[in-house]
Amino acid sequence: MSQDSRKRSAAFRVAVVSTWLLASCAAMDHPAVPSALKPADAQRTVASLTASGVQIYVCKRDQNNQLAWTFKSPQADLYDGSGKLVVKHYAGPSWEASDGSKITGKVLQQAPNTGEPGSIALLLLQATNAGGPGLLGSVRYVQRLNTRGGIAPLQPCTQEGQEGRSPYLADYVFLD
Repeated sequence: MSQDSRKRSAAFRVAVVSTWLLASCAAMDHPAVPSALKPADAQRTVASLTASGVQIYVCKRDQNNQLAWTFKSPQADLYDGSGKLVVKHYAGPSWEASDGSKITGKVLQQAPNTGEPGSIALLLLQATNAGGPGLLGSVRYVQRLNTRGGIAPLQPCTQEGQEGRSPYLADYVFLD
């Protein structure tokens, strides 16, 4: 197989997987947002995006000197309703829009995702502007909702520093 054929084949696989992920998110039931995750002073929704990515864990020793998975950072792409990549999500936690605007977040509240056992918590984060005007420039809060997956790997970690990645899907709502 030529290099061009491999590239086309890889691009096709990425397109198929991306379409499946977006369709899966669209088909998810969207339960009511827990009241603890609704900021009283939010004015409007700036953007509501669907994320596909991984939660990254690292193997560290716990207080009992046992090896255990510890959350390190997220790594996800956030898409709008048409499937366009709009925001990158990474350690901080940080969100960076394609227009260069950027925010960092601090967890204010969390709630278990009772509708999807085995999934990471739902969150309300306070946002701080870290990159000027643009899509995220006025955002004061971020909600992480409708999570699927992302919990620490089920297999035990066996070596300090070992990294584990857990796929996840979620909706992120940016509020000002």
